[in-house]
Amino acid sequence: MNLNIPNSLTIFRILAVGAIIVCFYFESDVARWWAVGIFFVAGVTDFLDGYIARKWDLQSDLGRMLDPIADKLLISIILLMLAAFGTVNMDNFSIIPAVVILSREILLSGLREYLAQLHVNIPVSNLAKWKTTFQMLSLGFLLAGTAGDKVLPYNTEIGLTLLWIAAALTVYTAYDYLRIGIQHVINND
Repeated sequence: MNLNIPNSLTIFRILAVGAIIVCFYFESDVARWWAVGIFFVAGVTDFLDGYIARKWDLQSDLGRMLDPIADKLLISIILLMLAAFGTVNMDNFSIIPAVVILSREILLSGLREYLAQLHVNIPVSNLAKWKTTFQMLSLGFLLAGTAGDKVLPYNTEIGLTLLWIAAALTVYTAYDYLRIGIQHVINND
């Protein structure tokens, strides 16, 4: 196993998901801020692992496999935990953007796996990077939750608004990827 610096950062990001889950079970402002801090560090490692891998030519098959898994785990598990603990819920309809985001992650994972068999790589668009930025920002605000509301009025509402923006970008970028993917499917049938 190639445990270079980028791959180690990716593995840290996977482990960080577990630490964030633990924070949810301690109902205190301190636990919420710990979750935000861990999430922030995980987000930084997401940038760093790719940057270091490209800069120092440390790209590996392990990294190509684990990086998208770590990203999807981080986003998906946090959304599920936010739903389980009521921050994202049916009452304020915030479950809708969460389901949209989760659905896109599953749909595009399947599409990418299929296209990989055809040796087709769909590069990440700039808009998809913005989508990820809005997702990460919204999750940071939502992780802070009521602890964040004490510091920044309307913290949770800001997080929910950003989640809706991320979901809108998610739909648009999913359509873009699906359009390209379906074209490859049609051309190979």
